[in-house]
Parts: sequence; C-alpha cells; structure tokens
Amino acid sequence: MSTTRDVTVHVPLRSRPLVGWGIHDGLVVGRRNLIQTIRVPELLFFSLVQPVIFVLLFAFVFGGAIPIPGAEPGAAPDPNVYREYLMPGIFGQTVAFAAAASTIGLAEDMHRGLIDRFRSLPMSTGAVLFGRTFADAARQILVLTVLAITGYLVGWRINDGVVNAAFAFALLLFFAYTISWIGSWIGLYMPNPETANTAGLVWLFPLTFLSNAFVPITAMPDWLQPIAQWNPISSLVLATRDLFGNPTGIIGDAWAQQNPILYTVISCAVLIAIFAPLSIRRYRRTTAR
Repeated sequence: MSTTRDVTVHVPLRSRPLVGWGIHDGLVVGRRNLIQTIRVPELLFFSLVQPVIFVLLFAFVFGGAIPIPGAEPGAAPDPNVYREYLMPGIFGQTVAFAAAASTIGLAEDMHRGLIDRFRSLPMSTGAVLFGRTFADAARQILVLTVLAITGYLVGWRINDGVVNAAFAFALLLFFAYTISWIGSWIGLYMPNPETANTAGLVWLFPLTFLSNAFVPITAMPDWLQPIAQWNPISSLVLATRDLFGNPTGIIGDAWAQQNPILYTVISCAVLIAIFAPLSIRRYRRTTAR
C-alpha cells in the first residue's frame, strides 16, 4: 500500500522594485486624473477660457498703452510688438496656475475619501502625489496648444526656429510640473475644497504679476525690481521670449536675468527637491490619521 504525501512548496515572493513600481503606480494615478478631466469637460473648458481671455484683454485693450523698453525713443507703443512680448508672459502665468489645480484636486480627493482608498491599496506612498503632479503638468500641453493658436491669431510669431521653440515649451512644462508640487503641498493642508480654492490662488496672483510677464521690470518701483528680477517666473518668461525670438525689453543686471534658462532649471530642481519630500511627508501624516 502506497501513501502519498502532500508537499507544500513555498515560493518566495519577489519584492516589488521601489523605484520602478513607484513610477508605475504614479502613472496609473496620473491616468486616472486625466480620465477624470475628460469626464468633466466643464473643468477643462474653463481652464482653457481664462488664459484665452487674458490674451485678448491684454492684446487689444492694453497693447497700445504699454511701451516696451528698448524701442526707439519717442516712438508710440506698437500693439504688435507688445503682443509678441505678451505671449510668453501668458504662457508663464498659465503654467504657474497649474499649482492651483493640484491644490484643489488633492483637497477634493481628501474630502471625498479617495485618499483613504488609495491608502488601503498596495501602492507606493508617493504615487498619489506623483500622479497628481504628472497629470496637472500633462494637462498643460492642451492648454499651451490652445494658447499658441490664439497667440498666432492675434499676431504672435515664433521667430527663432522650431528647435528653440520646442525647448521653450519643454521648459514651460517642466515649470508646470515643479509648481504642481508646491500646490500639492498646500492642498494637503486644506480642510475642504472651498478653502483650497482660495488658498490655491491667493499666492499665485502676486507671484505672476510681480514679474516681467505683462510689464517690463524697469516700470516697477526701484525696491520691487530686485524681487521681480529673481522671481523664477521672470526668468522663465525671459527664457521663453529669448527662445521664441520675441522682444525681451531691457534685461536687468541680476545673474538670474543674464542667465534665465540656467536659473529657471536650477530653480525648478531646487523647488522639487524641497517640496516633493515635504509633500510626501505631509501625505504620510495625513493618511496615518
């Protein structure tokens, strides 16, 4: 009589690679956020309308009233020159407002309990934040495309080649991704979406208007000019104007103004290095409650 013995074979589970699975989980969450945008077309519509209104308002209302330093002395302001000067500023303001989308989006997810659901899943800790910032930056591709078409219709042109223009748009998207981390950090502190709606915008308006986005820095009071010159948005706008071949106006003596591309890249890297760990740390504390 033969007997059979049940043999249990224990196969060791492979541990998930931290970096690879973290990126994979983040892309999954980012895809979810992008699909949510498609399912709520009103949100996408109004995110496109606001910058287009800014373009039309500044181009046709203020375009003939704001002179660009460096033009011929005594010459009247040229609306066409100002429109080429304006568009990189509109691009810079638009990508900066990606931070508000991150702030409001995270606050809504926490309010609806989605963050608690994510916490119960076997996923990377930073995947929710990586997916949020990635989706908010990716959404700017469509926004910048619409803005570029609008700018072309009002007289804006790319005058320095396709390669430099592509680099300019890549720099804008990199800045959008960077500032989304700041918005995420703020959003994790918000108790509800209503508060996040205010907090997400209250610091962006001074940051964008205290720059060379719409008016030359030389037109500001003397005590404000150093702040505006070292404002990362000023260097971003100046860098894109240079790459697009658009008028730059008088460039200041500050190192950030003399090296706008390098300063923008360094600023983005430093801000990500600061706010990405702060956001992940805050997220862990929030989900541990």
